[in-house]
Amino acid sequence: MKYLIAGLGNIGPDYENTRHNIGFMILDAFAKASNVVFQDKRYGFVAETRLRNRSLLLLKPSTFMNLSGNAVRYWLQHEKIDNEHLLVVVDDLSLPFGSLRLKSKGSDAGHNGLKNIQELIGQNYARLRFGIGNDFPRGRQVDYVLSEFSDEEKILLPQKIETAVDIIRSFCLSGADVTMNQYNKR
Repeated sequence: MKYLIAGLGNIGPDYENTRHNIGFMILDAFAKASNVVFQDKRYGFVAETRLRNRSLLLLKPSTFMNLSGNAVRYWLQHEKIDNEHLLVVVDDLSLPFGSLRLKSKGSDAGHNGLKNIQELIGQNYARLRFGIGNDFPRGRQVDYVLSEFSDEEKILLPQKIETAVDIIRSFCLSGADVTMNQYNKR
């Protein structure tokens, strides 16, 4: 079985440690734990690994957030992976910092990266939402998501990222329903 795990973010040093790039950060941690490195390929940075009898393709799109669907669609088609074996890892303003929610399908919830993916492949795919909180003044959402985590959040970030990596493993090994039951209650 093949899986595509897409972590959303923006490429370049200006965005590297921003809240909007938590998808990239989680995939970097997954790749490091799997002892694989990303290679610059079409539409993104790609790493391949195995988890028991499953083949995982990790994707960090190089299309920038708002065009993430181009990369996701390309790699789904190129690798002949079904949508039910796709997991998109994304930041979420509506969840408190560090909260993790796996959903087997759903709306884009106002997230431009998810919106573009949905326009190109529909909404029947799993997404792992990582809460980044919403502690910003009215009208300053863009500045907030493109800023770095606070010092307090940076202390807690490694543990939260490790839990996200565990959720990805569980999704690939046990499926969305089992994983949601195990992790969404926390």
